[in-house]
Amino acid sequence: MKNIVIIVILITSGLNSFSQDSLFQYMELAAKNNPTVLQKFAEYQAALQKIPQVSSLPDPELSSGIFLSPMELVAGNQVADIRLMQMFPWFGVLKNAKDEMSLMAKAKFELFRDAKIALLYELQRSWYELNKIKQSIRVSEQNVALLESIERIAVVKIRAPDNGPFSPGVGSSSSQSSEKSISASSAGMNKMGVNPIKTQPSASMTANPMTAPSGGSALIEVYQIQIEIGDLKNSIELTKSQLTTALAQFNSYLNRPQTSVITLPDSIFTIDFEPSSLVLSDTLLNNNPMVEMLQYEGQSLDARKQMVTKMSYPMVGVGLNYSVINKSEMAGSPMNGKDMVMPMLTVTLPIYRKKYKAMRTEADFLKSANLQNYQATVNTLQTEYFQALQMFQDARRRIKLYPAQAELASKSFGITLKSFSSAGSTLTDVLRIRQQYADYQLKEIEAVADFNTSVAWLKKLSCVDIQ
Repeated sequence: MKNIVIIVILITSGLNSFSQDSLFQYMELAAKNNPTVLQKFAEYQAALQKIPQVSSLPDPELSSGIFLSPMELVAGNQVADIRLMQMFPWFGVLKNAKDEMSLMAKAKFELFRDAKIALLYELQRSWYELNKIKQSIRVSEQNVALLESIERIAVVKIRAPDNGPFSPGVGSSSSQSSEKSISASSAGMNKMGVNPIKTQPSASMTANPMTAPSGGSALIEVYQIQIEIGDLKNSIELTKSQLTTALAQFNSYLNRPQTSVITLPDSIFTIDFEPSSLVLSDTLLNNNPMVEMLQYEGQSLDARKQMVTKMSYPMVGVGLNYSVINKSEMAGSPMNGKDMVMPMLTVTLPIYRKKYKAMRTEADFLKSANLQNYQATVNTLQTEYFQALQMFQDARRRIKLYPAQAELASKSFGITLKSFSSAGSTLTDVLRIRQQYADYQLKEIEAVADFNTSVAWLKKLSCVDIQ
């Protein structure tokens, strides 16, 4: 028994490791291929290219003019005029513009990081949903096998010698088809912790197939079981359709064809995690990308306001004017035919103040909106944190409750099934306890999926070990 326990623990550890390794591989693949993440990264790279654009001086202006008829001057004849001018913004304008774009690029990077974290969370949530659906199908198939075993017991009760004459509405073909799957259903019952009832056909079953209980009550029980089996099979097909849709959604996160194969583990396990190690104020306000994005955006607005304020000051231009002069035969000046060079200085006059005032007011309103958005984001994150924490605690409580409830229901079902085979219990009791047992199994699977999803949600909010 000790060796068996050790082997089970090793197998469970291996399956859990396989599950997490597969999930991590899909997360890495999604981070590299998801179009939304790639879009945000491209926007961040584009924002980086704005930094050299705003931090550079305006292009110098070069102008030239040629006189079609040389202009006669005292010192000769002027034939051309060339002017070069470079404008310089007020001190600090370029630096503030560079700071603004640098901070906006950082904000774009935080948006990229938020998109990646959101993608990884959605991928994990979809992964646990896939595991839940797969395990639900497995439990439902086991319950179909269990109902088929109950059906065989009911058929045996119909064919028992102490029952009345069998009504002609029932042929022997249904009984024979039920008896063909006895080994498979017995295996399913063993997996669910219930000992199947081994039945042997009596002499009356072969000698007289037209025997049945009086009033057809046992036949009604068989019909009722077959109704339950039909409903359960229909539910399985519906769940399989949901699995196909969930697989398509999971593949969309990976940017792969919707029909690509996804390797799912055979079992579902809880993740080791303890949220008490998280400090709410620190993790949400210091690590969350949306909070950091808004902080960078607010700092960029401060830099914009400083830039706008300095833009209202004059711009200074420094240039050079070069005049091409040819010699004149009529001029007797010693400067005759000598080119002229003239340094130039230009100053803009920002006398229209309304536009600069409007730009500063715009920056103030954007800053106020940024602060309100920051506070709203923090409030939303704190609310989501408590919702995720409640989901985590509720799932952990259910994980402890439902396995114990399922074990008790399994024991009750075994006792009731044995009593039913000996005509001590009614079919209603058997089906009710069977349904109760199946419900607890499904609720346990759902609790594990909710627990893992809540862990992924908490990690998403706090950005702690997201992968």
